[in-house]
Amino acid sequence: MTPSPLTIDQSVSRVSDFFALLKPRVMSLVIFSGFAGMVVAPGFSDLHPFLAVVAMMCLAVGAGAAGAVNMWYDRDIDAVMNRTKDRPIPAGRVNADEALSFAIVLSIFSVMIMGMALNWLAAGLLGFASVFYIAIYTMWLKRSTPQNIVIGGAAGAFPPMIGWAAVTGDVTLYPIILFLIIFIWTPPHFWALSLFANEDYKRANIPMMPIVAGERSTKIQMLIYTLILLPLTLAPYFLGFASARYGVIAGVLGVLFVLSAVRVLMHQDLKHARLMFGYSVFYLFALFLAVMAG
Repeated sequence: MTPSPLTIDQSVSRVSDFFALLKPRVMSLVIFSGFAGMVVAPGFSDLHPFLAVVAMMCLAVGAGAAGAVNMWYDRDIDAVMNRTKDRPIPAGRVNADEALSFAIVLSIFSVMIMGMALNWLAAGLLGFASVFYIAIYTMWLKRSTPQNIVIGGAAGAFPPMIGWAAVTGDVTLYPIILFLIIFIWTPPHFWALSLFANEDYKRANIPMMPIVAGERSTKIQMLIYTLILLPLTLAPYFLGFASARYGVIAGVLGVLFVLSAVRVLMHQDLKHARLMFGYSVFYLFALFLAVMAG
């Protein structure tokens, strides 16, 4: 029997809601940085394209599954934050138990396929990153300390390392540097967001840095992190992993990131925090594009 248009619309809506659980915008950054780690790994040109696609799919699905568990656990605070109240669970479009089951199945599936198709080191890193994001960041740090995003940000820094390991079966200095770049980039990125979403975090009782330490202290720390990040992003060039072209691009991008942090520190207008947040996303995509260009 042909389903009615209403049934079709409902089915499409339900699929889109489950897809939203995977945090597709975050997933895009995970895929991109993971692919960068894969491209610069020795032996990438010898990797079968199908296996490269499988690795990226496993990384995307694993990251998305961790994001879905995050939405399941945070459904209470998501419901009171303007930025998140329309997410599928607090909006009532997806049942919480269904979301959790969906996430667990996808997480196990992604790790197992990564291990069987590529190697078990890459699978282990993917599984560890998921557990770290869920247990350490979401369930422990997020609601207990203003350092939540500093320590918890490690979970989002694993993709380049996973991409590298998927090709080589090992981890060396270069992917560790790529890990550290994302790790140090994460605090100023999220603190810029927390500055202009401060009221949301207050309502949800999340101890973000601007709430606990104040805006000025947060802005100073953002500047410090961008200053640390600049030489770190130049390390691939000075260590011989990347070309002078990469060094120039990384330097320009880094100086602009530092200047955006200076602008945030010098002005009370939160539009500068919004601009820095937007630039921080562009910055990481552009930097890892330069990594892949060599």
